[in-house]
Amino acid sequence: MKLSFTTLGCPEWELDLIIERAVEYGFDAIDFRGLAGEMNIYKLPAFSVDAIQTRDQIQAAGLQVSCFSSSVNVFSKENFEKNAAEIKEYVKLCSIFNTRYIRVFGGAIGDTDRAEAVQTMVQHFQELGALAKAHGVKLLLETHDDWTASTDVQAVMEQVDSEAVAVLWDLHHPVRTLGELPTDTWQSLSPWVEYTHVKDSKLLPDTDGKFQYCLTGQGNIPLVDTIKLLQENGYDGYFTFEWEKKWHPEILNAEEAFPQYVQFMRALA
Repeated sequence: MKLSFTTLGCPEWELDLIIERAVEYGFDAIDFRGLAGEMNIYKLPAFSVDAIQTRDQIQAAGLQVSCFSSSVNVFSKENFEKNAAEIKEYVKLCSIFNTRYIRVFGGAIGDTDRAEAVQTMVQHFQELGALAKAHGVKLLLETHDDWTASTDVQAVMEQVDSEAVAVLWDLHHPVRTLGELPTDTWQSLSPWVEYTHVKDSKLLPDTDGKFQYCLTGQGNIPLVDTIKLLQENGYDGYFTFEWEKKWHPEILNAEEAFPQYVQFMRALA
């Protein structure tokens, strides 16, 4: 079982501490989603002029970079050129760090008809995916926002280049926000799932569906059964802990959540 974490969980940590703690806690890799207050990490010296030095530091610690998580919303027409420029920057980093994946969002579709939205996604993925594929990189469409329902993601994936685009299955969102069964998600998306996000939550009483993130295994997301489903079907990608401390400062600190995640996951292996 390969374990990674996104840097959303430790937004205050500097690079050296991220690497040190990743090793200490027993992770195999790091998924970079922001660093030291900058979400577009290619703007930082450590991932531009000093990128090779950073790569060597991470590799010397016995770690990999499992993914670079972008802010790209593929559906957006008005931001298409901006998105293409961002993908190009992350492709450069993937080439340096020997990283296979760039995470992208589908994004909000507003009042656009779903069938039309699917075709817009397919069209945009043709160009954005080609930018990645040319360098041996894949874009990962996350089950998130207006693309959480597995059948909506499936409608896109059936029409795009599977050598350029794959699926990031966030094991939390379809269950918590739609009540979708993991077996149904897997049935729809199994040909394309190459990466996962793992997190747990519990419903808050009398809040009409609002929830609170909690330590792994202490909520009621069916993580054990879902992870077993993946393993029994040959999934060998990363199980990446997405502890959203950056967006939810009230949740526990990484010093508590990260090692507990590793302990929980290793017990399932």
